[in-house]
Amino acid sequence: MVTKAQAGDRAAQSTLFRRFAPAVHGCALAYVSPSEAQDTVQDVFETVLNRLGQLRDPSAFPGWIMAITRRCALERVVRLQRARSDGSAVDELTHDSPGAEKLVEVSQTLQALHALPDRFREVLVLRLVEGMTGPEIADATGLSHGTVRVYLHTGMQLLRVQLGIGNGSSDERA
Repeated sequence: MVTKAQAGDRAAQSTLFRRFAPAVHGCALAYVSPSEAQDTVQDVFETVLNRLGQLRDPSAFPGWIMAITRRCALERVVRLQRARSDGSAVDELTHDSPGAEKLVEVSQTLQALHALPDRFREVLVLRLVEGMTGPEIADATGLSHGTVRVYLHTGMQLLRVQLGIGNGSSDERA
């Protein structure tokens, strides 16, 4: 599919977009707010289409697009930090509006995710926000299935600690 897209096949480019957009969106969410994630996805695919001819090994596409996503997201974070001084998504919420508690909870969870190391944050967002399975995450990111399993397990333990849920032990029963 990548080779066809490199040759200018629009259908192949669309297929790559549909296949990788959820992973790119999830990776972007690991760095930027939900309101900025979609713009980041657009930036990533614009960059990908402009640079697709530079990719020498089509099998490296998953890792390559994720690296572009990280760079675009981090550039967006820097631009946003320069543009505003407070940077607090929770403060922007109207606490009296319907669903505000849920929005605050989601915001707190995203803040806890943002405190995690990148390798855990990205796979957790892909799993928890984008709903991707372990094998889908591995395919989309270029990581091995075993690495994804370890990152998900360790990341969930760290997230529980960040959120103050139990002691982060996987032995807890709900």
